[in-house]
Amino acid sequence: MKIKKALAAALTFATSAIALAAPQPAQAVVLPNGFKSVGYMPSWAGSVTSVQYSKLTHINYSFALPNANGTLQPIENTAKLQQLVTLGHQNNVRVSLAVGGWNDGNDSAFESLAANAGTRTTFVNSLMSVVRQYNLDGIDMDWEYPDPGASANNYTALMGQLSTALHNEGKLLTAAVVSEGGAANGVQPAVFGYVDWLNIMAYDGGTPHANYDWSIAAANFWKSRGLPKAKTVLGVPFYSRPGYYTYGQLVALDPANANRDCTTAGGAQQCYNGLPTIRRKTQWAMANAGGIMNWELSQDATGANSLVSAIYETVMSGSGPVGRTGPITGVGGRCVDIAGASSANGTAVQLYDCNGTTAQSWTVGTDGTVRGLGKCLDVNAAGTANGALVQIYDCNGTGAQQWQSSPDGTLRNPASGRCLDAQNNSSANGTRLQIWDCFAGTNQRWTLP
Repeated sequence: MKIKKALAAALTFATSAIALAAPQPAQAVVLPNGFKSVGYMPSWAGSVTSVQYSKLTHINYSFALPNANGTLQPIENTAKLQQLVTLGHQNNVRVSLAVGGWNDGNDSAFESLAANAGTRTTFVNSLMSVVRQYNLDGIDMDWEYPDPGASANNYTALMGQLSTALHNEGKLLTAAVVSEGGAANGVQPAVFGYVDWLNIMAYDGGTPHANYDWSIAAANFWKSRGLPKAKTVLGVPFYSRPGYYTYGQLVALDPANANRDCTTAGGAQQCYNGLPTIRRKTQWAMANAGGIMNWELSQDATGANSLVSAIYETVMSGSGPVGRTGPITGVGGRCVDIAGASSANGTAVQLYDCNGTTAQSWTVGTDGTVRGLGKCLDVNAAGTANGALVQIYDCNGTGAQQWQSSPDGTLRNPASGRCLDAQNNSSANGTRLQIWDCFAGTNQRWTLP
């Protein structure tokens, strides 16, 4: 949410021309395994009638701003907010109010109101009044950012009080948080128990901007602090750095930009997330997180190039958790395991003691793929010879990622005509998996989920 209001307003010539696909008929938005697709809708950009409600689960209207005494400043464009709630609820999408935002880095009102029990109560009461007035589904706290120390203690106290008030009325409490680093200590682990989830702002960082590895590291950073998988929602940008071009603008300049992460615009290289990276992040989130958040909806492109559509279609297609999910066991009762629980392309697939971790959770898809940690079981370099090693890699629909189970327990790769095989008929921990001529030996027989 660091895109400043002034910068966003300066781009209205582009965003006003960008319209998302028309809303589909009202339907319940239920994604597999409770996966959340969260979008922000600013008060100053975008049309609520062009939001793809059927492809989102939650929308946060941005922003309400606090006063130092705990009251709220007047909410901008309340007619738009009311229409967003109406259309959202017609399509079974939950609408929350985002409070705060970057605000040019000025969080002095938050600092003041949170430091005093009386003004904290005033603030909570003010928010509850707005929730009731506009029939909202919750509050998304966007204090960017509480500092470690006294400020963090005050933030925790505020979030605890707000959590009780909202949850007592069946409402949501979420929060947007910094991607990584020392500033994250301003959000203490106690807050994890108060929120329904955290929206991790995994953008405005990394080189190039919000690249895959940097973004996944940001989500894993929060998980390492104790944030549960289901409460980890990975944020993705719909804009470029350094120029803050919207994704929609860049695709309008050249439709091929939809499949890139960097392009030249305004005389400089602009980096963003194109369709392949958005799909890849979504696949990771399906295996390792609770959802995907985007900043923000008015910056999307239309039709086949829409990032909102890419997220939704990735979740709902064979890329998602479709099929049977669980461990795959082989020779010696050991489990098929992703080495080091790493989701990096090329990570080895091996045998290991069964331990119930996500590195041993596989989805045998209806599309012929076998998926773990958001990646596909893959024959290295599309090899077809005996001894070609097996790894995980981005799902790409090639023959190197197709597998057929047989009644004799083998798992055959049709492209090579060979079977998944544990090297040297070994059941030792760390035994690599490969492809080999099919003979249905003990090292080629697999028990699928």
